[in-house]
Amino acid sequence: MARYLDPKNDLTFKRIFADHPDLLTSFLNAVMPFSPDGQVQEIEYLAAEQVPDITGLKNSIVDVKCKDKTGRVFVVEMQMLWTDDFMNRIVFNAGKAYVRQLEKSKSYGLLRPVYTLAILNQNYDHKTDDFYHHYAIVNRENTDEVIEGLEFVLVELEKFRPQHWNARRAATPWLRFLRDVDEKTGELPTELAENEQVRRAAELCEQGAYTPEELAVYEAYWDSVRVQKTLLEGFLAKGRAEGRAEGMAERDQLAAERDAARKLAEELTARIAELERSTTRKAGVGK
Repeated sequence: MARYLDPKNDLTFKRIFADHPDLLTSFLNAVMPFSPDGQVQEIEYLAAEQVPDITGLKNSIVDVKCKDKTGRVFVVEMQMLWTDDFMNRIVFNAGKAYVRQLEKSKSYGLLRPVYTLAILNQNYDHKTDDFYHHYAIVNRENTDEVIEGLEFVLVELEKFRPQHWNARRAATPWLRFLRDVDEKTGELPTELAENEQVRRAAELCEQGAYTPEELAVYEAYWDSVRVQKTLLEGFLAKGRAEGRAEGMAERDQLAAERDAARKLAEELTARIAELERSTTRKAGVGK
């Protein structure tokens, strides 16, 4: 009986989607809202863009970038944790990918659409049970009028219920695979095993296919996610505590503490600079 690793991990996700273009093509065609004549045919991998990290959470995002033979660009992300800053990051990342298509003196007509597909391991929209969110630049009075350029699809795995979704049946095995397969999976469910592409992806997650060094990297990734989750929970708890502070006295106390901490940091910085200058002078005298 095979033992599987979780495909959401940085190591396994990239093993599947960054090393096997046919599997990434299948995944995109299954999940993205394309008509039959808009399906992805062939892809070419692109170097990942460097975008600003979110403090304390930089290792919780896994991404793969590619373009198809028509020039459309795809940014595929696996996000283990969620903060409101992630939405800004998604837009920023897609915007950079869009702008960087155009070299100097080239025509704007050469720009091709950029699509972001973000698979989320945490929910972000708590106002609805919908798990599939498709964003585009549309005319608010006539949503059939769409400006091509940037589109975003966000999928919340925790909310995904196959029996409640008939819109894209081809996506069901892929999303079940990402949501359900992990270290506790001893046998691949029949529906997944019968899908050739998903079965191949699962085979790439078999623990026996990884070296001890790779397994150490795999575990280190989960360690980093756990640490980041703890930091995030700490940030949220602190924010709630500060939000409960009432009255001018509490606000003044917080401001005084911040000012004192800032002053201490400035004094320490000045002291370190003075020590460095002193060390430099002594080194010069000793020559």
